[in-house]
Amino acid sequence: MRVAVIGAGVIGLSTAQSIYEQYHSIISPLTIEVYADRFTPLTTSDGAAGFWQPYLYDKGNVQETKWNKETFDYLLSTLKSPECVKMGVFLQSGYNLCTKPAPEPSFKDTVLGFRRLTERELQMFPGYNYGWFNTALMVEGKTYLPWLMEWLEKRGVRFYQRKIESFKELAESGADVVINCTGMRSGELQPDPDLKPGRGQIVKVDAPWLKHWILTHNFSAGVYNSPYIIPGSRLVTVGGIFQLGNWSEQNNSIDHKHIWEDACRLEPSLKHAKIVEDWSGLRPVRSKVRLERETINTGGTSIEVIHNYGHGGFGLTIHRGCAQEAARLFGQIVEQKGKGPKARL
Repeated sequence: MRVAVIGAGVIGLSTAQSIYEQYHSIISPLTIEVYADRFTPLTTSDGAAGFWQPYLYDKGNVQETKWNKETFDYLLSTLKSPECVKMGVFLQSGYNLCTKPAPEPSFKDTVLGFRRLTERELQMFPGYNYGWFNTALMVEGKTYLPWLMEWLEKRGVRFYQRKIESFKELAESGADVVINCTGMRSGELQPDPDLKPGRGQIVKVDAPWLKHWILTHNFSAGVYNSPYIIPGSRLVTVGGIFQLGNWSEQNNSIDHKHIWEDACRLEPSLKHAKIVEDWSGLRPVRSKVRLERETINTGGTSIEVIHNYGHGGFGLTIHRGCAQEAARLFGQIVEQKGKGPKARL
C-alpha cells in the first residue's frame, strides 16, 4: 500500500510517523513517501519558537483541546528518555500576563503547576494586573524536524523535494492514500475560503540570562498581537505580530521596530541582547483544524485523501494528537480497502 504525505513540516512528518508506528507491522508492504517543496530548516515549523501553548480559549472546540493534551502528554513522556535532547524537548516555566482579569485558559489542567500570579509577581510587569504561572514544554522545530526525518529515514520512508500541483498527480502515480499536510498551501490544492494566512514576524536574540517565557495578552489587540519573549535552548525568540490576510514572508523593518520596542518595555534587559536574525512566516489560520477524510474523484480515478491542516500558530502544540487521529482515519480506509490483517489470513 502506497501512502503519499504532502508537506514536511511538523504535521506532515509526525503524521507519517504515527501511520508507520501503527501499521508497519499490519500492512505489508507499506510504502510511505513524503513530498514537499520545502524541508527543514525552511518550513514554518522551523521558524516557530517551539513553545507548547495553544490559544487561551478553545471556544468550545474540545476536540482540539484533547489533541493538544495528547501532544503535551506524549512530549512529557519523552523526558524520561535521553532521546529528548535530540528531539529538542525540554521543560520551561513562565508567565501569561493579561491587562485585565480573564477566565482561566482551556489548557490549565494540561500544563504543570498552573496557578494565578501573586501581587508581588505582577509588580515585575507594569501595565499587567492579572495572569498565571505554569510549567510547559518546549519542542524546538529546528531540532525536532531533523530528528523526525532521521527517525522516518531509518524506517525506509522516502523523501521527494517537489511541489505537488494536484491530488490527481499522486493518484496517477499510484498512491493509494494521500495525506494533505500542506498548511498554508492547502488552498492551492483545493479551494478553502476558511483558510487564511496569519503572518508572524519574530526576532531571535542572544540573551542567555533570560530563563522564563513571558506571553502577554491584550484582548482588544487580538491573539499574538502583543509582545512575547520565549527563551529557547540557544536563542530567545521575541515576537508579537499576527497579521490576518498578509501573505508576505519578507521581514518588515516597521514590524521589527514595533516588536523590539514593545519587548524591551516588557523586559528592559533585552536592550543588552545581541540580535541574531529576523524571520517571517505564515500561520495557516482556520476557524478550526481540518482533520477529515475525503474521497476525491479526478478524471476517472478516485483517491482517498486525509486532510490535516489549519493549525494556526499552534502546530507544534497539537501535532501528535492530530497525527494519531489522522492515523486512525487511515485505519478506516485500510479496513474498507480490505488491506488490513484480515486480508492476509
